[in-house]
Amino acid sequence: MPYGLVFDVDGVLADTEALIARATIAMFRELYNVEMRPEDFRPYIGTGPYKYVEGPAAKYGVALRDVEEAIHQRQVHFVRLLHEGNSIAFPGVNELILAAARDSNWKLAIATSSSREKSEVSLRAAEVPFEKFDAYISGDLVRNKKPHPEIYLKAAAAIHLSPTLCIAVEDAITGVASAKAAGMKCLAVTNTFRPDELQQADLIVSSLTQVGLSQLEDLISTR
Repeated sequence: MPYGLVFDVDGVLADTEALIARATIAMFRELYNVEMRPEDFRPYIGTGPYKYVEGPAAKYGVALRDVEEAIHQRQVHFVRLLHEGNSIAFPGVNELILAAARDSNWKLAIATSSSREKSEVSLRAAEVPFEKFDAYISGDLVRNKKPHPEIYLKAAAAIHLSPTLCIAVEDAITGVASAKAAGMKCLAVTNTFRPDELQQADLIVSSLTQVGLSQLEDLISTR
C-alpha cells in the first residue's frame, strides 16, 4: 500500500527559522527604523510571509508602505545570511528522504507556506535533494495558509493519495494544526517549539535521526 511523507521546509528540512527572524529584523531596521526581537515573530512561524511581516508590524504600530517590498527586502537579507556560511542542514533529513525515495511504498511531497523561490534557496543551501520529491506545493500555490488545511490537502492530491495515508512532518504549532485538519498523521520535530507546544501531533521527536519508515508505517496504521 502506498503512503505519503509530506515535509514542511523551514524548521524541518532546513534550519532557517532563526535566519528568517534575523532577516526580517534587518528589513524592519532598514526600511522603518524599528528594532524588533526574534520572539516577535514566533506566533507567525509557519503562517507564510505576509502574516509573518504584518503581525509584528501591527504590534509595533508600523504602517507598512509596501508589503511586497518588505518581503523582497527580507529575502535579500535572508540570502545574504545564507552566503555568510550559516549552516542550515539538519541531521537525519537526507537519510529519511533517500530511504523513502528508494522504497516503492512511499511518495514524497513538500508543503511549505514559503514561496517556491524562497524555499528552493533554503533547500539548496541545506543540500536537500528536493528533485527526489513527487510534488512541491509552495505558499504561492494556495489561497489559505497554515493552519488552514488547504496546503496539505493539495499535497495529498498531488501525490494521488488520501490524506489518511499521509504523514506530515512539521516543526510549528500552525503546521501541526494544518496537517491534522487535513486528516493526516503528524510527526513533529522539536526544532522550533517545545514538545508541550506540539502535543496535537501524533509523534514528537527531537531529531529525524530517531525515525524510520517502518515506524512511520505503523503510525499511519494506528487509528
